[in-house]
Amino acid sequence: MPTRKVFAGPVAIGGGAPVTVQTMTNTDTRDVEATLAQIRAMADAGADIVRVSVYDEACAEAVRALVDGSPVPLVADIHFDHRLAIRSAENGIAKVRINPGNIGGEAHVRELADCLKAHRIPVRIGVNSGSIEKDILKKYGGVTPEGMVESGLSHARMLERCGFEDIVLSFKATDVKVMVDACRLAARQTGYPQHIGVTESGTADVGIVKSAVGIGALLLDGIGDTIRVSLSGDPVQEVPAGLSILRACGLRRDGIEIISCPTCGRTTIDVEGIARRVRAETADIRVPMKVAVMGCIVNGPGEAREADLGVAGGRDGGALFVRGEAPRAVKGDLAAALIAEIRRLAEGK
Repeated sequence: MPTRKVFAGPVAIGGGAPVTVQTMTNTDTRDVEATLAQIRAMADAGADIVRVSVYDEACAEAVRALVDGSPVPLVADIHFDHRLAIRSAENGIAKVRINPGNIGGEAHVRELADCLKAHRIPVRIGVNSGSIEKDILKKYGGVTPEGMVESGLSHARMLERCGFEDIVLSFKATDVKVMVDACRLAARQTGYPQHIGVTESGTADVGIVKSAVGIGALLLDGIGDTIRVSLSGDPVQEVPAGLSILRACGLRRDGIEIISCPTCGRTTIDVEGIARRVRAETADIRVPMKVAVMGCIVNGPGEAREADLGVAGGRDGGALFVRGEAPRAVKGDLAAALIAEIRRLAEGK
């Protein structure tokens, strides 16, 4: 759905711009070396934007070195003290995440808005199901999509009264349906871009599924301008998960897409092993390419032929298909044959 466009540094959010992937550091922000190492790992994994916690003066002062050393725009996560947001802005932060209801009233909001306007920095208003105002919880009898949207829009109105409209909204809940319904409701009521995700979704085995369901449902509706897959553990793992969701929704065409069959009794090759090895050894390639790893000659040739290239396993080797060319027989290490062909095609673009 059409939304207002804002910019986190050079990266556009909303207004028809490509959907971006975000994640958040879990290092001590005051430890510049460790935090920059994690930011760079996130960027290498494909992150477009990275958020850092700014919870005291030392963090705000560290922002300058982090911004100077980061390959991607950084967002300052601020709670309770608007002065930390102002200092982060002065130190070059590209975007600020706040909850206007917890930084000290409209006078502080106005002071912050004036600073952000001067530095041309957008704000994300983050509404989480676990931190909704008590009066709204009482009004709706608990956490509801309607209450979450009312909270977010009331905070947006506070910024609008200060003449500030470079706003991104987010409505996150651990309940996937509540999150999806809140984002859909907000999309009907406002044109602000949305940052979407299932908050506190858990460890990767569960959290990626919940995130794919919630984020994917919204993206297929045309809702969502930037995403985060929130997982317990190493935050770098959030990035490939987010990229996979975008690719599954047809919103990213970069990199290698692996298609592999679920296998059956006719399977004669190690489909999973080949697919995993091909994925791992071609992770650096950004040229869009669909690669099929198929376990037998029933559906294998057809599926492999539909891809840019693929292999269909046979008892004594396999058949290699390359962009509609006549298949050729390969023996021995099928993964190596696929990887070599992928790199050959990638170099030829």
